[in-house]
Amino acid sequence: MTPSDADLAAWARQKLGHDFADIRLVRRALTHSSSAQGANSYQRLEFLGDRVLGCAVATWLFADHDEPEGKLTARLHALVEGPANAEVARALGIPEQIIMENSARAKGLHHSDNVLGDVAEALVAALYLDAGWPAAEAFVRREWARLLERGPRLLADPKSRLQEWALKRRAGMPVYAVIDRQGPDHAPRFTIEVLVRGEEPARGDGANKQEAEKAAATNLLSKLLAKAPK
Repeated sequence: MTPSDADLAAWARQKLGHDFADIRLVRRALTHSSSAQGANSYQRLEFLGDRVLGCAVATWLFADHDEPEGKLTARLHALVEGPANAEVARALGIPEQIIMENSARAKGLHHSDNVLGDVAEALVAALYLDAGWPAAEAFVRREWARLLERGPRLLADPKSRLQEWALKRRAGMPVYAVIDRQGPDHAPRFTIEVLVRGEEPARGDGANKQEAEKAAATNLLSKLLAKAPK
């Protein structure tokens, strides 16, 4: 069932802390490409929100954490990776609010880290477009702060752990590349290779790119830690 503008406005007021002048921004941020309004999905907003989120978190970390660049970079990426954004989305009750086809919901796409992370970024963009930088930054500080408070738990994600390993050794950022894609559009299978400078690459498989990247990062981490001096 498609929510009314009044329902969306009430939800945004309660969960996002903002009265939207243009409620269409909220509707678009919550609309999945599978819905009848898929042409107006969150994808373009997500593109902008990714940049606004990154800038807000980087500004916040620079101001509040007197740490070297490598550690700040690790914190930044741990906070703005898909799993972190998806955790914020779940805390806001976004899975129940996503507008998508029943068939897509039946497949559990409203619980996907990819979808939830993208919607969280789209909502950051919606706030930015409706009320400017102060509103977007305040929202990011409030909602993403819960993740930062957990400290090392942020690096439980294998991609973040691999990134931290590489940055500590001045090996740059891990690089991920799609090696293969098989299966139909509704059930694809990806193979992704990850490379850290100076090390042999590793591969991983998954039902989406994010899962495959995590698998590849896990496999490379296992190799790197196995050969580390005891």
